[in-house]
Amino acid sequence: MNVKKWFGLFFLWGFTVCAQAKPVQVAVAANFSKPMQSLVTEFEKDYNYQIALSFGSSGKFYAQIKQGAPYELFFSADQAKPEVLQLEGLVVAESRFTYAIGRLVLWTVRHDFANKIEMKLKSRAFNKLAIANPKLAPYGAASLQVLNHLRLIDDTQAKWVRGENIAQTYQFVHSGNADLGFVALSQLLGRNNMTEGFYWLVPDNMHLPIKQDVVLLKRAGNSQGAKTFLDFIHTEKAQTIIAQYGYLTPDGGQE
Repeated sequence: MNVKKWFGLFFLWGFTVCAQAKPVQVAVAANFSKPMQSLVTEFEKDYNYQIALSFGSSGKFYAQIKQGAPYELFFSADQAKPEVLQLEGLVVAESRFTYAIGRLVLWTVRHDFANKIEMKLKSRAFNKLAIANPKLAPYGAASLQVLNHLRLIDDTQAKWVRGENIAQTYQFVHSGNADLGFVALSQLLGRNNMTEGFYWLVPDNMHLPIKQDVVLLKRAGNSQGAKTFLDFIHTEKAQTIIAQYGYLTPDGGQE
């Protein structure tokens, strides 16, 4: 083999290795952080790709993607933002699907609120109520729907503290800066279903379903890693992990 040909093959091999080694950039709604970390752990055991995760509010990610942020996959906390991105031509055709259906809970770490959470909310017998920003976070929008359903918006609004996303809302309650807070069930449950504090699972009829969609962004191009990870989310293993963290899965199942 002549030197030029050998050098060309070596260069191609090196380029391929570098391309494969580049992590897949994934934007993930804050409520899905725990299950996503578990999903990535299992995925990287079986596949020769690495996943780089960024967590935050779906609204912020939407704005960043519009501005050219280098994400390849976007796991939103709603359906609306992925749908708009698709309409705007920023999504690979037919890549969008619902990966999870969220459950909303009202949470407290106060022991004297145990078994009284719903009553404390309805009687306004609390100091501060934490909710995620409804303009940025779908769980915040669902929280407002619950308060509206219970006719509590006017009577409780002065007590609200707003988090930029559901993770910040969690911190308000965890730190004691709010007596109560609307958070995602997944933030409280791990695979062993143990949780700190106490929660009331909000009935589904009090808010619209929190269907969460994922999309493959066009900037991912032909990223085989991104496509493989998206395929993995459809597997029984991935769906089982998602259900273990308190989500309903698209087929209606839950652990």
